[in-house]
Amino acid sequence: MSCLLLGVIRRRGGVGASVGVRSLASIPSLPPAVADFVKGAMDECKPANVHVVTGTAEESAHILAGLEKGGMVKKLPKYENCWLARTDPKDVARVESKTVIVTKNQRDTIPIPDGGAKSQLGSWMSEGDFQKARKDRFPGCMAGRTMYVIPFSMGPVGSPLSKFGVQVTDSPYVVASMGIMTRMGTPVMDKLAQGAEFVRCQHSLGQPLPLKAPLVNSWPCNPEKVLISHLPDTRQILSFGSGYGGNSLLGKKCFALRIASRIAKDEGWLAEHMLILGITNPWGVKRYVAAAFPSACGKTNLAMMKPALPGWTVECVGDDIAWMKFDSQGKLRAINPENGFFGVAPGTSLKTNPHAMATIAKNTVFTNVGETSDGGVWWEGLDPPAAGVSLTDWHGKSWKAGDSAPCAHPNSRFCTPAAQCPIIDPQWESDEGVPIDAIIFGGRRPEGVPLVYESFSWRHGVFVGASMRSEATAAAEYKGKVIMHDPFAMRPFFGYNFGDYLAHWLSMETRKGPTHLPKIFHVNWFRKDPTVLTLLTQVPVLGCSWGLFGT
Repeated sequence: MSCLLLGVIRRRGGVGASVGVRSLASIPSLPPAVADFVKGAMDECKPANVHVVTGTAEESAHILAGLEKGGMVKKLPKYENCWLARTDPKDVARVESKTVIVTKNQRDTIPIPDGGAKSQLGSWMSEGDFQKARKDRFPGCMAGRTMYVIPFSMGPVGSPLSKFGVQVTDSPYVVASMGIMTRMGTPVMDKLAQGAEFVRCQHSLGQPLPLKAPLVNSWPCNPEKVLISHLPDTRQILSFGSGYGGNSLLGKKCFALRIASRIAKDEGWLAEHMLILGITNPWGVKRYVAAAFPSACGKTNLAMMKPALPGWTVECVGDDIAWMKFDSQGKLRAINPENGFFGVAPGTSLKTNPHAMATIAKNTVFTNVGETSDGGVWWEGLDPPAAGVSLTDWHGKSWKAGDSAPCAHPNSRFCTPAAQCPIIDPQWESDEGVPIDAIIFGGRRPEGVPLVYESFSWRHGVFVGASMRSEATAAAEYKGKVIMHDPFAMRPFFGYNFGDYLAHWLSMETRKGPTHLPKIFHVNWFRKDPTVLTLLTQVPVLGCSWGLFGT
């Protein structure tokens, strides 16, 4: 395998060789802005080697083989090119309490309530405190490790709706996962060589070598010093101490929502925590829908829905994030900036989501799920394994039905290529995006919220999105079924002041030029029949179908 180091292909030591830092000064041919960023990260983090990722299949195979050799992943022989990772039990979810936005003025980041109340819509850190925190973490943090340089695109390479990033990381698990979740490698570097702007993403596990203490599950992390910081004014992300995907795959929530929402405000578009799907009625009329739900509230299941109603078809564009912009004709168009699905495993099954099960059958990295003795995976919601097949839980311990703790962590994940989805929409990589006819808001509310309703207007729809509440889920560190405010399903992901965010949404109604605003609905898939405590699901689907198609 060739290693592209600072823009030059060099072969040294066979497949997967990295080039030592001492060699960098003589190879100065990365695009100037990228070279400056990489050099700054090297000077701060002091890696032993640097590897610029090319994105080839050969390179991915080598990265995964190295992870297996180091004990971070295990090959699953039951499936084609599938892998299992078990994390340190302290590194299993997004850490909202240690996720901050850094700006000069506090009001640029969060609302400041009267009476000294603490805002729940974002967490601000001053520039001075950030610099202190950075100096306490990043200097020398990659000592003895390889720094991987990942050029990546959020959205199809070349689409006018796409944005570029460069992430440096000392985690090969991140490299393997970013190869699934983004378009990365040489094609992106070619665009950067033409002067394209990019978001600067710096990530470290915070475990320089030699180690001071043994690792748990061979999983490097530094949970006591986790900090995920975003600098929207300079388009930078710095993440330290966590290898979990939501904290370390910086193209995902960090870039695609927190930084992108600020870019969207500055440029006049929307970056939202929404799935995108196409739905076709029995008469061949197709509509595209964007839908916002908090994490672990069914976005993936809805995006890949298999309709029970005869003659209806659903096709998936994306299951988590939507970037939406009005075109020259005034139609709101959306792309899925991601290249893969980073879905919650528990509850996913042939009954709830057969299309997801087909998608994850190959080329997938599973994290913190259970393992079967015949080389497969298992989690709560799947059928019991066949007779004679035993289970190992996400801690690596023997597990059997009836044990008090779950086999798979509630936030265990699969990371899988979107192109493998059997109902992927033909236009999912369209450069111009798909036309959005409706926006749906919803949350996890067992009682008190109607199954479905349509807003009276765009302004009322913005109010509906702003007033969303939902039960907390395992996707973050919160415990218990607490009902939390989650406006637009963006509470953990706002990149700037929520008041300004609302004003930005409202401004879409008065933007210059032609504007065809989509309809807005609110649904509640999780309302239960109070007599038997079963979910009521058909009415929301039928109600939205009526509003979209008039049928």
